[in-house]
Amino acid sequence: MTPEQVAAASKPAVLALGEAYSRCPTTLRRARLLGISGWAFYITGRAGALGDVRAETVAAALGFIAPDAVADGWDAATRTVQPLEVAAASLAECCRWGEERLADVPHLDRLVELVERAVTAADASAMPLFAAWRAMPSLAATRGARLAAGLRLLREHFTGAHLVAVRASGMTPLEAVLAGPEGESGAIACGWPPPYPAVGPLVRRRLWAEAVTDRLVAPAFAALGPAGGAELVELLAATRAHTEG
Repeated sequence: MTPEQVAAASKPAVLALGEAYSRCPTTLRRARLLGISGWAFYITGRAGALGDVRAETVAAALGFIAPDAVADGWDAATRTVQPLEVAAASLAECCRWGEERLADVPHLDRLVELVERAVTAADASAMPLFAAWRAMPSLAATRGARLAAGLRLLREHFTGAHLVAVRASGMTPLEAVLAGPEGESGAIACGWPPPYPAVGPLVRRRLWAEAVTDRLVAPAFAALGPAGGAELVELLAATRAHTEG
């Protein structure tokens, strides 16, 4: 497989597995312990690695979430707790989830090795969230935790690359969400209020942006070689089936 093919084939599993911990009820309880809402925990848990920055900076880094919705979550959280503390709590929950749900996945040692090699080889240019998270001190003490943390990093890499590709296509983040599989319901979930622009003219640009995303992420997978990339795709598919079964 070429690196671009590995990127395209691995993307669905990486996106799903990299955020699965955030939907765990135990993770949501962590927000209550910090005294903030689930939305504030999600926004600040993702962007808190950037440190004490303004909501406008966070909105620019996240991209696909409406600025007003970002500000609601970020400002509510930062009135109560430091952003880096929320980020550390989010990472701790990711690692906990990995210990509980990924410790017995098939060929765990090999999958951890491949994921971490890809993370190390990834180019962080124009991807501030990925760069900030890769620089965060690791909290992973077990192989399951390391896999969860690595998948989260790869997810941020894909998301950051997609934001760059969307802007290069001439679309706005809102237009990209509308042209995606969730359409208007996805836009609502990301805090974008209607009315919305027509989707039809955007589909071709969306497909172009997806291809550019794969190209931008490909250097991370080139480090694995053709055989290693194909193995990664196979193991990720098995892992996703294991966690969703």
